[in-house]
Amino acid sequence: MTLMLPAFPPSLRSITGVAQDLLGSLDGVGDVLPSARSVVLVVIDGLGAIALRGHAGHARRLSAAMTKKDVLSSVFPSTTAAALTSLLTGADPGAHGLVGYEVRDPATGLIVNQLSGWEKARVDPLSWQRIPTVFETAVAAGRPAFAVGMKEYAGSGFSAATLRGAAFFSERTAAERVELALSLADEHDGALVYCYLPEVDKAGHKHGMDSLEWVAALEEVDAAVPTRIPDGVGVLVTADHGMVDVPRTRHLIVDQGSPMQTGVAAIAGEPRMLHVYLDDPGRTDEAAGVWASGVEGAADVLTREQAVSAGLLGARPTIEALARAGDLIVPARGLWALYDGAAEDQRSQGMIGQHGSLSPEEQRVPYLRLGAFSR
Repeated sequence: MTLMLPAFPPSLRSITGVAQDLLGSLDGVGDVLPSARSVVLVVIDGLGAIALRGHAGHARRLSAAMTKKDVLSSVFPSTTAAALTSLLTGADPGAHGLVGYEVRDPATGLIVNQLSGWEKARVDPLSWQRIPTVFETAVAAGRPAFAVGMKEYAGSGFSAATLRGAAFFSERTAAERVELALSLADEHDGALVYCYLPEVDKAGHKHGMDSLEWVAALEEVDAAVPTRIPDGVGVLVTADHGMVDVPRTRHLIVDQGSPMQTGVAAIAGEPRMLHVYLDDPGRTDEAAGVWASGVEGAADVLTREQAVSAGLLGARPTIEALARAGDLIVPARGLWALYDGAAEDQRSQGMIGQHGSLSPEEQRVPYLRLGAFSR
């Protein structure tokens, strides 16, 4: 099966460059962002550039700051665990090792949910993700570093993997989080401040982007965008990935009795991007043929080696990252989602908005400059 890679312009930059952009601004040596007294990175989880443009009337502040060139490419898989880690380390998933929403730990065989399952899978986030975070780099240079998010994320394994080096603060609403982030940047010269807004992503998963709930979440985060920013503070607004709505008519269930399940030890990832682990990796090519026939054009089916050759995990994946990736890597096409019919937990079939694959809706994210970063 031919891999249908998205046709992104050669000039389109990756979210892996955001960390260096911000540090360069603070050091006065960046060639993308101008120098700033302090910087604030606002990440709106799940807000793709295409969705933002399509709902410009509900996001007037964000849309007013966006030109046609203000777009970045996410990473693959286009999912929060992989993409947020790339934003906050400047590394591709193949380098930092979080190569999906769920992956198999080669040491134990356990499936690790890399957002919320670190303790259950007995995984140490400090050894699992060893790339220095942008906060650690800032602190090593003598700069204050802060992260502002939801209270329930404080002390999580994922926060330890991605936010280490930052002093963590929490606020309940999007507006309160942004306000606190700006205050920290204003009060601490040279500070790097991260502000996380998950409202849009949560509404999209539960209700879909055509819902009133998603529009309300977009309006909420748009209203949180400041109209007044302290002098000298640069604000960069971006996202980790975008999203598509998947109708139930585009659910492909890999039933327990399907030939596609033969020789399969485990299926992880997420419905828009599966990692398939085999009992016998020596039969990978045979399994790839069976899966390619079974998905009937709903997805691409690649061996791990093919995915690496295509550069999907980055230029130089580590041995650890490759060991966590599936023997087969299966990104969905179009508006399809693939489900493991043998899995005990089928709650993910209730999700409407989804991400993880290679579509422009999932891959293209905004790159908006405010305050000292304004053009």
